[in-house]
Amino acid sequence: MTAKLFTPLELGGITLPNRIVVSPMCQYSADDGCMSDWHLVHLGSLACSGAGLLMVEATGVAREGRISHGCTGLYSEHNQAAMKRVVDACRRITRSPIGVQLAHAGRKASVHPPFHGGKPLGAAESPWQTVAPSAIAHDADWHVPHELSVAEIRALVEAFAAAARRALAIGFDVLELHSAHGYLLHQFLSPLSNRRSDAYGAERMKFPLEVAQAVRAVWPKERALGARITASDWAEGGFGPADAVTYARELKRIGLDYVCVSSGGLVAHQRIKVEPGYQVPFAAQVKKNVPIAVCTVGMIANPDQAEAIVSGGEADLVAMARALLDDPRWVWHAAERFGVKIEYPPQYARSHPSLWPGAALARPRPAEDAKPRAVA
Repeated sequence: MTAKLFTPLELGGITLPNRIVVSPMCQYSADDGCMSDWHLVHLGSLACSGAGLLMVEATGVAREGRISHGCTGLYSEHNQAAMKRVVDACRRITRSPIGVQLAHAGRKASVHPPFHGGKPLGAAESPWQTVAPSAIAHDADWHVPHELSVAEIRALVEAFAAAARRALAIGFDVLELHSAHGYLLHQFLSPLSNRRSDAYGAERMKFPLEVAQAVRAVWPKERALGARITASDWAEGGFGPADAVTYARELKRIGLDYVCVSSGGLVAHQRIKVEPGYQVPFAAQVKKNVPIAVCTVGMIANPDQAEAIVSGGEADLVAMARALLDDPRWVWHAAERFGVKIEYPPQYARSHPSLWPGAALARPRPAEDAKPRAVA
């Protein structure tokens, strides 16, 4: 029996060849939002991975919506041209769909990349004014954001739609709205960061749903549209799993094709218990209650673990980031594990275990586990 992990999935008008997703991974290597040669190499390598969907990193819909000076954007023709160069190269490598995640960092913008400390930019480091639903800083030493006016909120709705048009012109198959990890859409959703007294505070989903509606209006139905959503702030009084179910139901009503369920990132005092598959129960709860395709993410690194999640009905897709950085051939090795035949790029075909006896040396198994098997 073929492992469920390697069965196709329809999302909107596209077909994923398998259930493995390359998660969006910020590289902090852009120049004023423009992708660089690093992105060409990074995404080109992952285009060879065999994953069913390759997602491009969180991409700012406005210049001030980037996390750092090195984050990608889709707010200018230059951004669009640079991203198209990379995507076109990936197209020549993979037949799997390619998507991009649109984002706005809100109060978590204007910071250094994580590998330079991740702290807010100082006065001499070209910081910019951050924005948020309310003038509440992310943490004690962070910039106090400007509280967005209604007119500014409406302009940001259009910024998301404009970025979606640019993504369409580039030729992406999938568009994903970033509504998690403490960024702007998430900030509006949570009572810990949204303390407005107007309609955008009384109805905390109002702005995120307006963004979803505006993007749905410009994104073709024959391509897939989804959102990464949060299911827990991991802090008392925050956004929780029941809220995620309600939010996913509204996104489905608007016409989104899937949600990727994540959590955390909103407040510095969060208390997350990180362990293998720690976010899978959140995804399972959404899947049980909302008729929408669900992706799960977070400490999924083992093929048996991934197969159990999908075959057990907890999620339709698994998204991985660091597991694929650690082993860019993870998908090939998982297919080998389950006895599934997948195509290698012809340039790399000689490394297939059917042609290379060294595979057994590179990936030795215990004697009792010598035969590929599927997880029930």
